Amino acid sequence: MTSILSNRKVAILATDGFEQVELTQPKQALEAAGAQVHIVSPKSDSVEGWNHFDKGDRFPVDISLEQANPSDYDALMLPGGVANPDQLRIQPQAVQFIKAFFEAGKPVAAICHGSWTLIEAEVVKGRTLTSWPSLKTDLKNAGANWVDQEVVVDRGLVTSRNPGDIPAFNRKMVEEFAKSSPEEQRRSA
Repeated sequence: MTSILSNRKVAILATDGFEQVELTQPKQALEAAGAQVHIVSPKSDSVEGWNHFDKGDRFPVDISLEQANPSDYDALMLPGGVANPDQLRIQPQAVQFIKAFFEAGKPVAAICHGSWTLIEAEVVKGRTLTSWPSLKTDLKNAGANWVDQEVVVDRGLVTSRNPGDIPAFNRKMVEEFAKSSPEEQRRSA
């Protein structure tokens, strides 16, 4: 086990309807790299994953969104699934939580439909990113440069298209999350 992310805390923001592998596999990669990872959610008990169109497993919430403070975390990960980001992007507290990471210059990773929440947080303008293909027009309309690539990194933002991209997404996410120390991130906030 490597410790490239030791002393780092990562928030995964999710609610019911996330694509299960887009939470579980990145979470495992982050933990294997030494990060402390918390599932943060507007729900206070547990969240339910999906395996495409079928209900998946339930996962305990580590801290409710109401109690979570972005300054306590060094990075943010946003899983996809259609229902998950669609619900999060209409919750002002979730949108502000995401926006706080960008304002502090902290790295963020989003996969598949997770980029929907980035549009609502108004952080995609002038950035190059990728996503599930159905978000292409939404992202372009929000001022992003959308590309069809396995993984894209733009100024600390890591994005990927779908579960098939998870290995590349995980590698780049860990790499970006390791670039600056937690102390450097806090000083620049």
